[in-house]
Amino acid sequence: MSDATDRQPKALMIHGLIFRYAPDAPFGLALPSLELGRGEEMLLVGRSGCGKSTLLQLVAGLLDATSGSISIGGTDIRALRGAARDRFRGQHVGMVFQTFNLLQGFSARENVLAALLMSDVPKRDWGSRAESLLRSLGIESLDAPAEELSVGQQQRVAIARALACRPTLVLADEPTASLDPDNAANAIRVLRDACREQGAALLIVSHDPSLESHFSRVERLQAPEVKVA
Repeated sequence: MSDATDRQPKALMIHGLIFRYAPDAPFGLALPSLELGRGEEMLLVGRSGCGKSTLLQLVAGLLDATSGSISIGGTDIRALRGAARDRFRGQHVGMVFQTFNLLQGFSARENVLAALLMSDVPKRDWGSRAESLLRSLGIESLDAPAEELSVGQQQRVAIARALACRPTLVLADEPTASLDPDNAANAIRVLRDACREQGAALLIVSHDPSLESHFSRVERLQAPEVKVA
């Protein structure tokens, strides 16, 4: 990693994070600190129900923490509100969901173009950006409706969509849950390679221990607290 990259703000910095599902409830999630450097990748593992998806929603600003700070590329997402937070997410955070959440009735190309609506990529470059990403991930049927693609192809479209805005950070929630072991390993390889190519940091959460062999950095999430290994 270059000196210039070292001087940049971390892709993700979490300090003193606490989230309660209700004001008077015991801790739902507690994370003293967690950092992810620019272009770094990490697998966060934990059993189902321990709060992995909740953590990703907090990082993305889809949920509000009870206390603590969450900084993405040097910006505290908790300090942003409403449309400003939505714009920041659209420009700096990519998300790959367990069920992909592709727009049905829209083509592979249109699904990626939709992600560019809130990006700071110049509009004149949207078409070439979408096509380049999809082709780099092995998608040739750019105008095929999303629902007519195979599961593996749909996941690649979801990865292209997540990377469309040239994000600082990509969040992946159980990205291999619907895949068999061979396709799961390939999907992780494709996701990691794509993030490296685009220079995006990658945070994957999963309950699948078989993914651990693919990552040099593995952390564990335990309820009611997150403990960094």
